[in-house]
Amino acid sequence: MSEARPPIVVVTGGSAGIGRATVREFARNGYDVAILARGQDGLDGARRDVEQMGQRALTISTDVSDSKAVEEAADRTERELGPIDVWVNNAFAGIFSRFMDVTPEEYERVTQVTYLGQVNGTRAALKRMLPRNRGKVVLVGSALAYRGIPLQSAYCGAKHAIQGFIDSVRCELLHDKTNVTITMVQMPGVNTPQFDWIRDKMPGLPRPVGKVYQPEVAGRAIYFAAHDTRKEMLVGLPTVEAVWGNKVASPLLDDYLAATGFKSQQRPEPVSPDRKDNLFEPVAGDHGARGSFDDEAVDSSAELWVSEHKKELGLAALGAAAVAGVGFMLASRAGNGSGSKAARKKATQRS
Repeated sequence: MSEARPPIVVVTGGSAGIGRATVREFARNGYDVAILARGQDGLDGARRDVEQMGQRALTISTDVSDSKAVEEAADRTERELGPIDVWVNNAFAGIFSRFMDVTPEEYERVTQVTYLGQVNGTRAALKRMLPRNRGKVVLVGSALAYRGIPLQSAYCGAKHAIQGFIDSVRCELLHDKTNVTITMVQMPGVNTPQFDWIRDKMPGLPRPVGKVYQPEVAGRAIYFAAHDTRKEMLVGLPTVEAVWGNKVASPLLDDYLAATGFKSQQRPEPVSPDRKDNLFEPVAGDHGARGSFDDEAVDSSAELWVSEHKKELGLAALGAAAVAGVGFMLASRAGNGSGSKAARKKATQRS
């Protein structure tokens, strides 16, 4: 990245939730930020956040399912801010419903935004980064990219698709030996406003599953991933459990989620008949980063800390192993020396 200018990041879905926390994290660290989202109120709020931190902000009303609109947003970003250094694909759509109650139009919409939105963003980013031979693309994934759960088949399917997408694209980048890299960050349940506006066809209001994390944890993870070359990062213990649990006991998880997955994703409060959702149109207002679960959400992740300090921990482990090895060798030599003295003493006595 050039030292003559602030680095530039594009964040899709940057007006609320994880995207909003990510916008703030990059601005806090000296980035100028292009924010792509649909709702103007949220875009305006995100722009104010960036400017209050002394950085430039560019807001572009964009539906990421429209590849032409994403391409135009990338062009505008480079004209008005400068060459894009990092592109974060965060925008998504979802629906809480049994599969058979989801219409084809609803299913297509979730897939177009959540999966093709990341494809469109990645294409726009690589088109500009590859000729310069530098840049970073971050895909925002989920534990549900590995382990599907009931009532979210469209979202789970899209996140699984992104997992296959990064496998393929990353291999191509490695083949070409480019300095452009791509990383996927797998998220746990996060306290975001999505649960107040996601389309819901169940009796109770939706909620995240299991332990809930604040969006700032996700924002820090995405920022860290943007400056690392690893393929994947797992954020939060529930994500680690979902990934590895599905590898070793997928049928057992099917039974467990069949028994618990419906109730665990619904709050006691019933869904209001006039509740608005953002599947096809944004919900008015600036909703910020955090949702309705502050009372239970945690603002740190041991798994993220380990990822951030992987090198230091590796060096510490090597150091500990070296100390243990030296100690073992000294103890062995001392033992051998004592044995030799005892043997010499016995030989003297015999003579």
